[in-house]
Amino acid sequence: MSTVWQALDDSPLVTVLTLPPGGQRRRLVMDKQRKPVARAREFTRGALADWSWPGADDIVLLVAELVANAVLHAGGPQDLTLHATDTRLRVEVTDASRTAPAPREPHQPSTPGGHGLHIVRTVSDRWGTTPHPFGKTVWAEIDAPHS
Repeated sequence: MSTVWQALDDSPLVTVLTLPPGGQRRRLVMDKQRKPVARAREFTRGALADWSWPGADDIVLLVAELVANAVLHAGGPQDLTLHATDTRLRVEVTDASRTAPAPREPHQPSTPGGHGLHIVRTVSDRWGTTPHPFGKTVWAEIDAPHS
C-alpha cells in the first residue's frame, strides 16, 4: 500500500509507489464492451489505487479521452493497457483504425468538442501513435513522481 511521510518542517510529501520489481502491466479487453469509457475509468482508478500512483484524477481523465476518441473516430477500443514502472506510467488504447489521431488546430477552448487530445497532451509527458497491421495503438506516458 501507499506510504506517505511528511516531515515536521512541512517539507513536501514523499509518495512511495507500490509495484513489484519490474513494474506491472494490466490489460482490459474492451472489444464490443458496453459503456467502454466508464469501464476504462473504473479499471484505471483501481490499478492506480493498487499501485499508489498519485494524480489519479488527471490520469483517469486522460484514459477517458483516449477511449472516447477510439469510440468516436475508430469504431471503438479493442483494449486498454496500463504499464507502471518505478519511472513511468504508460497508457495504451488499441483500436482497429489505421488513421492516426490529430489534435484540432488551432485549439479553440471556447468551442464544444475537439479538446480530447489537447487534454492528453497537457496531462501526459509524452504521447503518440504506433501503427499496426490491424490498426493502431495511441499511447501516453506520465513520468513517476520523484521521491
